Amino acid sequence: MKIALGADHAGYRLKDVIIPFIESLGHQVIDFGCSCADSVDYPDYALEVCERVVAGEADKGILICGTGIGMSIAANKVPGIRCALVSDLFSAKATREHNDTNVLALGERVIGPGVAEEIVKIWLETEFSQGPRHQNRINKVKSIEDRFAIHP
Repeated sequence: MKIALGADHAGYRLKDVIIPFIESLGHQVIDFGCSCADSVDYPDYALEVCERVVAGEADKGILICGTGIGMSIAANKVPGIRCALVSDLFSAKATREHNDTNVLALGERVIGPGVAEEIVKIWLETEFSQGPRHQNRINKVKSIEDRFAIHP
């Protein structure tokens, strides 16, 4: 699986831990930065990762900032993205099974590297529970997205 990964200045250290971990699971990582503590704008990285996921150039995306909140907000503005901010193992599994999320947001200042690795592993390995109950809800979310989409 190809995983697009991006972080801002408050998440780059965790990103540098997560990349080799994902690769150790047998996945390919496309790193969109950033790689330093110099202040940058998280929406730029969220957009870069999400565009790759929507275009099919990456199967899933992972975004990291200080709390994960800003990244998740920015990511969910991109049509076709279902991003979840996760800081526990139960939510990592549920967001894949029930919501078929394609982007994961993490907060470096909220969780440590060990928990982050466990979350990422569960999130990458959990399949969507195909079934009418969950798919119907995702379809309703998609209809909300379509209703507010700006068409040229």
